[in-house]
Amino acid sequence: MDYTMEAVPTQQIKPKRQYAALGRWAFLLPVLILNLIVVVIPSIVGLAVAFTDWTGYNVPSFIGLENFQRLLQDDIFFLALRNNLIWTVMFLTFPIAIGLMGAYILSTIKTGQMIFRVMYFIPYVVASVVSAQLWRQLLHPRVGIGAWLANQGITFLDFPIFGTRETSLFAVAFVDSWHFWGFLVVIYLAAMSAVDLELYEVARLDGATRFQQFRFVTLPSIRPTLVFTILMIIIWSSSTFDYIYMLTSGGPANSSEVMSTYLYDNAFNRFDAGYAATIGMVMSLWVALAVAGFVYLRKRGWEI
Repeated sequence: MDYTMEAVPTQQIKPKRQYAALGRWAFLLPVLILNLIVVVIPSIVGLAVAFTDWTGYNVPSFIGLENFQRLLQDDIFFLALRNNLIWTVMFLTFPIAIGLMGAYILSTIKTGQMIFRVMYFIPYVVASVVSAQLWRQLLHPRVGIGAWLANQGITFLDFPIFGTRETSLFAVAFVDSWHFWGFLVVIYLAAMSAVDLELYEVARLDGATRFQQFRFVTLPSIRPTLVFTILMIIIWSSSTFDYIYMLTSGGPANSSEVMSTYLYDNAFNRFDAGYAATIGMVMSLWVALAVAGFVYLRKRGWEI
């Protein structure tokens, strides 16, 4: 009996490959169309609007680089940019440090760990409107924690925290950090659970302390997750809006103004959509630089 397989004609293989390719494109096409409508076209329109004096209602007229020249002379914009940088530095330090510490401590708990996970994650799933209103009342200058402590003779919080120029940005960042750090705990805990336990055993046999195990075993092992969260925080910091808008609206006296709230103010309060689009271009450049740095590190061999 002849078990040799007959060669399939090339003419039959080629149509099958074409049908398979068409099938893949058929599945991808809805996503591509949606991305074109939601991302690509608005981005192109936003870029075009940045070169006009459009108010949102009138017919746009081309003004060249006037909006960009105005941006370079706008003190409020540079104040907002500085606040964005401060915000980014704060979120790259305190939430990440607390998230790493919480995840490492939680990884040593074997009984009831899921309860702690849920407790840490609850603030992240609570609506930002609810969280903002909760902290608005807790830090209220007349009925909040500061007023209660003042009645006990402790007066260091007896002032309008959200209404003082020196503290408004940091107060909003504290509220947003409270909402955010539990998310980092869950992310880092998932990464730590994948670390090989034999590495910790070898480190203990070498006499490593708990801190040394964390520094030389845990951190290198979760570096891809850590770098990814750093990248995402940098990107998110460029467009942070909700807590600042709800708690201070960028005030008082622009002390908590960031690029997104300044863009909103120009677009919807001052009806200067062209200038707002210019601010949006700077925000897009911020994200592009962050992604470019991520790509550069990958090309240098970083496991991220």
